[in-house]
Amino acid sequence: MNPMPPEVRLWRRDRRAELVASRVALGAEEHHDRDAAITRLLIAAFPLLVRMTVGFYWPFNNEFDPRFAIRHWRDRGARAALPVVVEKSAPLEFRAWWPGAPMARGVYNLPFPDGTAILRPDALLIPPVGFDLRGFRLGYGGGYFDRTLAAMDPQPLKIGVGYELSRMPTIQPQPHDIPMDFIVTEAGVHVVGAGGLELLAAPASAGPVAEALVLQRTGGQPGVRGGRMP
Repeated sequence: MNPMPPEVRLWRRDRRAELVASRVALGAEEHHDRDAAITRLLIAAFPLLVRMTVGFYWPFNNEFDPRFAIRHWRDRGARAALPVVVEKSAPLEFRAWWPGAPMARGVYNLPFPDGTAILRPDALLIPPVGFDLRGFRLGYGGGYFDRTLAAMDPQPLKIGVGYELSRMPTIQPQPHDIPMDFIVTEAGVHVVGAGGLELLAAPASAGPVAEALVLQRTGGQPGVRGGRMP
């Protein structure tokens, strides 16, 4: 990964702090309502996830909580996987998760599956600290998701999930930044195209777009659940 210009690094640091503070300041009722809206949109937009291995994250700092959507997909046949930091400056490892799976604590004191199977996700729910009008996400600065995505072939379906307050004109993307395929907020489902974010009139219209992306990337075998990582 190429070094980031110092001025961009500092600018991102400042924007990151502002955006996290805005998210943490959300009241409990407002947070709940936004989460419920995003969960409904995810379920309506991505029915294909029921036949996939879905990588997700444990919510942190008032992030959107993806676990209700994960429960919906798992109840209908999906497998779920949580990321694990196994080595600094290395891609994340994804391990199988289910309610009651053995867990340990890792970076930021977040829980991760302890000793469960290593899986390759077909789709990823990815939390942005910020996201821009071209579909790039601003993370916490560790670069873990960037390295992980760069190492994955074929690319998974990349679904950024967050709140409208995280929207920004640009994150000043660098060569290592990888745009999302979709951004889902409480305002709706956005597909990331050549012209940037496009708000879909109906969430269900994301489904055929997602199916086409999976077909294109997997050589015509959508919904083949991820196996062990190499």
